[in-house]
Amino acid sequence: MDLLALADFTLVARHGGFGRASRESGRPKATLSRRVADLESGLNLRLFERGARALKLTEEGRALFEKTSVLLAELDETTAAIASGGDAPRGRLRVSAPLLFSQAAMGKLAAQFAMKHREVRLEVTTEDRPVDMVEEGYDLVIRVNPDPDESLVGRIFLRDRIVVVASPGLHRPAGGAPVPVVERGGGTGDQLSVWELTKSGKKNRLAVQPVLSLSSLFMVRDAVRANVGAARLPLSLVANDLAAGTLVHWGDVEGPEVALWALYPSRRLLSARVSAFLNFLKEAFPEGTPEELAAYIR
Repeated sequence: MDLLALADFTLVARHGGFGRASRESGRPKATLSRRVADLESGLNLRLFERGARALKLTEEGRALFEKTSVLLAELDETTAAIASGGDAPRGRLRVSAPLLFSQAAMGKLAAQFAMKHREVRLEVTTEDRPVDMVEEGYDLVIRVNPDPDESLVGRIFLRDRIVVVASPGLHRPAGGAPVPVVERGGGTGDQLSVWELTKSGKKNRLAVQPVLSLSSLFMVRDAVRANVGAARLPLSLVANDLAAGTLVHWGDVEGPEVALWALYPSRRLLSARVSAFLNFLKEAFPEGTPEELAAYIR
């Protein structure tokens, strides 16, 4: 099988069209089209559905892309390592990370990684949505409590927990009256609810009344600092405030732990770039505690 044709097919599939693949690679569009057509002819398979304005992988094309994109990347890394006489990480590393973690730490982490591995070009995209690692060309994704995915493997590198905090000036009303609270997302309203809390091994219930809704947990924290109301926030985000006494801890929210996973496509050979980034995360968070993440937050 023609490896050059496979490489051109993978290039077109990754960029979603001949024109974009041509612009990104500098290869002539006609050459890419001809090589893909030759590959389809040799395999006796249609790899793309060609519409008037869109190019879409067929089921067979998608299956081939998922395999060849990984194998060709490993082949490139192997030949580069042999040519350089070593296995130092190099090339582009694309990472997708969730918004809160990116705002809290990724800028500093990315800078430290770039200085340590100067031959790796790190690209970080911030988004909370699920991504298709193969189709969108990511080497690694960081996600909070991800759903099981048989096509991915990974490891937990950081753990957190949700706590209820408030300004020292906000007191819990007597007689079980609702406490004003700040929430992330959704909307404010007069709907009363109850939070289940645990503190010092004792469980208690807190009646709450939403008074403010904000889209960012950093915004929620700042509103709590301003004494608008209490809030449920990750411990890492408020650990420094708790230590300084600018916020007080009312209890832990009952529920599953918050775990940050580093995920990558399941395959036998792990790229040197991904291995380097995984090791870097381990060095940055050796114990994986909320306090270690809090050290990056102001």
